[in-house]
Amino acid sequence: MKKIIIIGAAGRDFHNFNTCYRNNPDYKVVAFTAAQIPDIDGRRYPAELAGSGYPDGIPIVPQADLEKVIKEYDVEECVFSYSDVKYEDVMGVGAKVNAAGAAFTLLGPKQTMVESVKKVIAVGAVRTGCGKSQTSRKIIECLNKRGLKVIAIRHPMPYGDLNAQKVQRFASLGDLKKYNCTIEEMEEYEPHVARGNVIYAGVDYEAILRQAENDPAGCDIILWDGGNNDFPFYKSDLTITVVDPHRPGHELCYYPGEVSLRLADVVVINKIDSADYANIQTVRENIAKANPKARVVDAASPIKVDAPDVVKGKRVLVIEDGPTLTHGEMKIGAGIVAANRFGAAEIVDPREFAVGRLSETFKIYPNIGRVLPAMGYGEQQIRDLAATIDNTPCDSVVIATPIDLGRIIKINKPNTRVMYDLQEIGTPNLDDIIGDFLNSKQ
Repeated sequence: MKKIIIIGAAGRDFHNFNTCYRNNPDYKVVAFTAAQIPDIDGRRYPAELAGSGYPDGIPIVPQADLEKVIKEYDVEECVFSYSDVKYEDVMGVGAKVNAAGAAFTLLGPKQTMVESVKKVIAVGAVRTGCGKSQTSRKIIECLNKRGLKVIAIRHPMPYGDLNAQKVQRFASLGDLKKYNCTIEEMEEYEPHVARGNVIYAGVDYEAILRQAENDPAGCDIILWDGGNNDFPFYKSDLTITVVDPHRPGHELCYYPGEVSLRLADVVVINKIDSADYANIQTVRENIAKANPKARVVDAASPIKVDAPDVVKGKRVLVIEDGPTLTHGEMKIGAGIVAANRFGAAEIVDPREFAVGRLSETFKIYPNIGRVLPAMGYGEQQIRDLAATIDNTPCDSVVIATPIDLGRIIKINKPNTRVMYDLQEIGTPNLDDIIGDFLNSKQ
């Protein structure tokens, strides 16, 4: 058997194992590695999910130990299996793998996509934080108004008990508590269930798909709500990719973001309302080079706050979505835009007031800037987030996460939520595209 290491970040890596290597007598996966997400190494992929060839499960080790594990087990091949990574960083890992003696592999759609008996619409992005989630919500609205029942399936975030997370169904806010969701998970699931939509996630994405296809609420169409800049886990009938003119050029230099761009039937240029014209044109030209057959939708994410008086003239602390700021590398988000647009007197820099795990986050990602990432991968991070908010000398707090953060932690200062939905500009728009798609599939 060929000895394999799967290089991952608790998501795509497990899916690649399940679709290509589980119960495959030609391969033996000796380890997963873990990157990007804190506290996901040191676990094991459980025997119950790994199959008969792995009675003790599979260890998950830090990526820093990759070369040591290659040599210790005489590994022949390493499979790179996580996303939102610069090309130079991907090949930097490849160089280490090759120098340690192993082959370096990237699996593709044919090896990893699962086919559904339902029609599948897939939504992805070229980077974390492009606006994929509001695009997914908009598409569900377009389908619902036509009387179609949509089940959403979210790219994995298995940060807890992997056995318990094999298949997760979220239909109410109570389900978020049932599955002990992190803030990062809630940011993706809560906006769906708050609108009455059912969304699945977990670890075993073929098992998830089969349950979703037969959901008790009914299912006419599966919507793949992708994560990071990964390409879909499912074979899709319509693929929509979101790009971000705040990060022009990134659509052609991150893995697998360019794959997502090239796979797209439709490309949505989001945030046109807040991006520079030159950057929008750069993105538009890159789309034309990489995927000239794609239909292009221009869109904005107009911002509103529920309490403008909490912002105007105040010294504010801005809280943004965590992954968008960390491995997404965004320096501004909806919260900064809202603070400026609604007249904040000052945006207070939280870095010197951060405590515990939040202080570590700023050291690991020194370019975050003067915003506070809503990191909450575990209870300690959530406590440190609350303490950092308390410590920061500000008049009020501008919360630009997709969830009601005040439901999770006590915020002892005046605060307001920033909200945003996708708004297309001109034509083609998503409603027209969905209509064309449904007519072509009849």
